[in-house]
Amino acid sequence: MQSHLRILSVAACMCLIGTAAHAQLNIVKAGAILYETHSRTTGIQGIGIPAGADAKTGNATTLLLTYERVLDDHLAVELVLGIPPTIKAKATGSVAFLGDNILSAKNVAPTVLVNYHFGQPGDKFRPYLGAGVNYTRFTGIKSKLAPSVEMSDSVGWAVQAGLDYAIDKQWGVFASIAKVKVKSDLVAVASTVLTTTIDFRPVTYSLGLSYRF
Repeated sequence: MQSHLRILSVAACMCLIGTAAHAQLNIVKAGAILYETHSRTTGIQGIGIPAGADAKTGNATTLLLTYERVLDDHLAVELVLGIPPTIKAKATGSVAFLGDNILSAKNVAPTVLVNYHFGQPGDKFRPYLGAGVNYTRFTGIKSKLAPSVEMSDSVGWAVQAGLDYAIDKQWGVFASIAKVKVKSDLVAVASTVLTTTIDFRPVTYSLGLSYRF
């Protein structure tokens, strides 16, 4: 985990790197984000667990907060944070009778992206594309089926496409869509040991306000 944090820390430091030829610009964005999971698992394995046992994670919404450092007319580095959403899972397959909310966890997922903004400074509309790295850690893990549950951290790529609209020189609105690679190994200990790997495959949709200074 420490190596993963070092990778993200180095990437985050890029937010503080400027270029001598251009004046620096900071952009703060806040809004709502829909975290839509399209999860798949390797199935739930364990002694006494029936074949076909599985689970599926649901969607979540939360507050998004980002800081973007503009490096020149087109390039910028963005740090994406926010209030961690709570991801919940329901039982499926041969254990569907166990119902909803068999597992819940908060998704702490700082992401660093390098964005390329099309158009020119001063344009009302500026679409952008970004790519970078995501670090996800699961906290507050709870399950009604097991007193002890652990989920491994995840480091993966992230890509996004978005659109900025300038209301005036300082205020604006934005919308974006992003895809992130998140995969975690789960181990739950109850009367038996349950294991699975969850491939979350999240897609996020964001909308909010931006402020330039």
